[in-house]
Amino acid sequence: MTTQLTEKHTGTGPAPRPTRTAPAARRTRSGGHRPWTPWLYLLPALAVLGGLLVYPVYQLGLISFLEYTQAQVSGGEPTSFQGLGNYTTLFADPQFRQVLLTTVVFAAVCVATTLAVGCALAVLLTRVRALPRLVLMLAALGAWATPAITGSTVWVFLFDPDFGPVNRLLGLGDHSWTYGRYSAFALVLLEVVWCSFPFVMVTVYAGIKAVPSEVLEAAALDGASQWRIWRSVTAPMLRPILVVVTIQSIIWDFKLFTQIYVMTNGGGIAGQNLVLNVYAYQKAFASSQYSLGSAIGVVMLLVLLAVTLVYLRLLRRQGEEL
Repeated sequence: MTTQLTEKHTGTGPAPRPTRTAPAARRTRSGGHRPWTPWLYLLPALAVLGGLLVYPVYQLGLISFLEYTQAQVSGGEPTSFQGLGNYTTLFADPQFRQVLLTTVVFAAVCVATTLAVGCALAVLLTRVRALPRLVLMLAALGAWATPAITGSTVWVFLFDPDFGPVNRLLGLGDHSWTYGRYSAFALVLLEVVWCSFPFVMVTVYAGIKAVPSEVLEAAALDGASQWRIWRSVTAPMLRPILVVVTIQSIIWDFKLFTQIYVMTNGGGIAGQNLVLNVYAYQKAFASSQYSLGSAIGVVMLLVLLAVTLVYLRLLRRQGEEL
């Protein structure tokens, strides 16, 4: 804020009061930059997101408060407002609570494993020569580009008890990996990590290459080991990138559907491998309880929002700029 005198003071009387000029930001706005100009550029993207995201979420929430089954879909019975009745029914179901706990634990294991593998391979890319780096990048991008249903089918074949090569190599005979609950989840975990780690690897590798080499050289000259350099120097500088890949991995793994549905044949024996997305599919389409399926979808949305907000809040408390 700058000040200036309106006229030169002469004489013995009190000096005239200074007048304040307009702030620089106000002058900038009056010079042609409108405050709504950025929103004008974002308007096409916001319109697309509104049609593809906001309206479906609105319909999902609306149906979760209604009695909406096959009878209402066919017009045989009128739709009635249930309030929180669907959510009360849902949380009173012990199977839903079990599936919710299973989904949270399994998603956490998938996220941690994916981040560990992706970050380790990103560091490896900075240590190898150009040709091995190119081969690893192409192989990873091939896994990333493979559709989930195709990758799941291939992994099921590899571990097939009759024709799969894995059992033959390990000498396990006709052992079924999808029969047991934990072995089936382990098989799905391998497939999820296989198709998810390339995103983490490529993103973290780009972040590592952006770290100034002088900082790493200074840490090495001070006697820090490679692990200490990663933990104390590289990882803190990559924290904004790690936030992005972590949140993205949480969203992907929490709403897992294709891998579980294909590899465990719809949720495993007696539903032992159910996760929330598959459970919602069974409620909505197999049982025609569309309102309960919508309620499960709303619960998943709220859980993801809560996890993301808590994670961002913790980082903000540490003073990180995102």
